[in-house]
Amino acid sequence: MLPKQKLSRSRTRRRRSHHARKAANYVDCPQCNSPKLPHTACENCGYVRPGLSLKTEKGT
Repeated sequence: MLPKQKLSRSRTRRRRSHHARKAANYVDCPQCNSPKLPHTACENCGYVRPGLSLKTEKGT
């Protein structure tokens, strides 16, 4: 089915104004202070939480 009327540019752009991508939220690693995504292992040192760290090629 085709639209009955043409949508104006302003109406279309107003609708799409919320489609922009949001910036990723980074937090500092408590061990090495490098930026990392929350709830993930640090890429630099492998720290996850107290008592748990993963082995990485860069860190220990």
